[in-house]
Amino acid sequence: MHTLSRSMTVEDTVKKARKPRAKKADTTADSSATPAPRFSKKAEASHRLRIKVRAYEHGILDNSVKQIIDTAARYNAEIVGPVPLPIDIKKYTVNRAAFIDKDSREQFEMRIHKRMIDILNPAPKVIEALTNIDLPSGVSIDVKMM
Repeated sequence: MHTLSRSMTVEDTVKKARKPRAKKADTTADSSATPAPRFSKKAEASHRLRIKVRAYEHGILDNSVKQIIDTAARYNAEIVGPVPLPIDIKKYTVNRAAFIDKDSREQFEMRIHKRMIDILNPAPKVIEALTNIDLPSGVSIDVKMM
């Protein structure tokens, strides 16, 4: 058996466990601790050409994106991307039989793969080269100047 020299009650153990915390020193007077402000987008007067490319097949899409990036890189344009965007999946459920058998159905889906490319401060030669680019059928392109 263990014997303690001093017996502690439950109240004594709670009081011992709850020690007051030391207060932290106020550091608001130190201005060197504030982070440096980041650059603002409005202060930087830059134009951006945003290209969104869509296709049903990802292989054709990746080849088209590579062709767009190679064309822009030929004129030393600053390129951001390609950024893969979420795939749109459209699902269709169809009855297999025309009249009876409601329980027998087929499901079909169409997947639309998307990529986004940003070209920062595009030169007129870059824009002209991108308008003359020949892409395979099944690839759709949206171009916005921001």
